[in-house]
Amino acid sequence: MPTVHPTLEALRSHDYASGGISRELALEATRLSGIDLWDLYALANRVRHEQVGDEVHLCGIINAKSGHCPEDCKFCAQSRHYDTGIQTYPLLDPIEMEIAAERAAREGAGRFGIVTATKALTRGAFLDTVLESVRRIKAEGKVQPDASLGIIYEPEIAVMLKEAGLGEFNHNLETSRRYFGEICTTHSYDERLNTLKYLKAAGIMVCSGGIFGMGESWEDRVDLALELRGVGVDTVPMNFLHRIDGTPLEKMEPMEPLEVLHCIALFRLLLPQMEIKVAGGREVNLRSLQPLMFSSGANSTMVGNYLTTRGWNAAKDHEMIADLGLRVACESPASGAEIA
Repeated sequence: MPTVHPTLEALRSHDYASGGISRELALEATRLSGIDLWDLYALANRVRHEQVGDEVHLCGIINAKSGHCPEDCKFCAQSRHYDTGIQTYPLLDPIEMEIAAERAAREGAGRFGIVTATKALTRGAFLDTVLESVRRIKAEGKVQPDASLGIIYEPEIAVMLKEAGLGEFNHNLETSRRYFGEICTTHSYDERLNTLKYLKAAGIMVCSGGIFGMGESWEDRVDLALELRGVGVDTVPMNFLHRIDGTPLEKMEPMEPLEVLHCIALFRLLLPQMEIKVAGGREVNLRSLQPLMFSSGANSTMVGNYLTTRGWNAAKDHEMIADLGLRVACESPASGAEIA
């Protein structure tokens, strides 16, 4: 009989229905390699099946306001601190956003995110346009309107978004508290955490994760997951650096596909009941192993293009999901529940 790595034995014996693994066990799991990694992926796949089922959630986004962001996040093509040559434009009007939401619905997305390159969401014409866009998309009833609009400093703004019909708000922590200062210096980690707390208090679902492959350690990755677990987020987007010329991280090498799968599996075991969404950078980092993101614990992904980079054809994603014996979740914009 082949021997089983003791860390895998400990992982298999954990009761995932009661919550995720400990920090100590997670750090042990980061040291698995070779054939043991495939057992880790298989375990994460089983935990995904048992805890969240075999439905894959799909979302689409629109870059609703591009470029000129005052923040200095080192990965970002839209920061005004870097010369990346992207197209820049002001906030789109509600009709343009509604048209984009309809396109996302045709591609099979159950949710649609309005994303803007801004530091913070404050009162004024910008917020009014966002609220009107959310109302229109909600009334159309084809997709759930979501958003990613920067930091929120006033709890009342989160309440206004909820009243307009917003379902979920994305605000990534990006990395661990320890490593965050290496990635961004123009705002604090606590500003991001406070935003998540305001959203939860308003009854808005919270989507928060990070970017991997920015030079962080495995310990940083584990601690990010634990921070998200402590907040109690609903969806965890896992982005993998797609290096952009002109940014400080332009020379970072893509992650190896097996390391990407290692990250996904680890997050599933740390966050067994959460939606794990593989998002930006999956094409350039996973390459031919993209289907294995679901076999390593993910249960969600993005369809269509990203903010400044192109994604896969949505039809390929649907084919991939069907080939794996999984099914696309149909979500009601009103409740998030499955519909026929």
